[in-house]
Amino acid sequence: MINNRKCFIFSLVIFLFVGISQPTFAQNNNAGPAKVQQGDASWYGSRYHGRKTSSGERYNKNAMTAAHKTLPFGTKVKVTNLDNNQWVILRINDRGPFVGDRIIDVSEAAAQKLDFHSKGIGHVKIEVLDSKAELASAVGFSFDVPSYAANKMADGIDTGMLLSIR
Repeated sequence: MINNRKCFIFSLVIFLFVGISQPTFAQNNNAGPAKVQQGDASWYGSRYHGRKTSSGERYNKNAMTAAHKTLPFGTKVKVTNLDNNQWVILRINDRGPFVGDRIIDVSEAAAQKLDFHSKGIGHVKIEVLDSKAELASAVGFSFDVPSYAANKMADGIDTGMLLSIR
């Protein structure tokens, strides 16, 4: 009886340690990260220049990076200033902001391009760019990939074959 209690308590302690030591992820796996957010953004600059970010890399106030509370490091986001429609593509490399209800902290260079550097805070929209195609279309490129099955000329010549003949 005493050995059973000891075994149970030991198992419980092991279970708790294993459960607590598992890494926790910033995003909610059930719902997934939000694709679009709107709210206030702030910026950080010289005071943090050269210090390590939460991702481990050094903060560069001149780089196009940002801090977000939940998005995974390396995520590309399109941040648009809703007051003037200026936008930039940023890479998440830090955690924050931890002041007020702000949704993102952008680098000093990004704040200048978004034109809220002098104000300190801007009203922004954040769009998560998942794929390379979304990133390219956000920058202004578009893709038109024709289907080879539909590429027949009026006289029945396969245009795919023309490419291989040359």
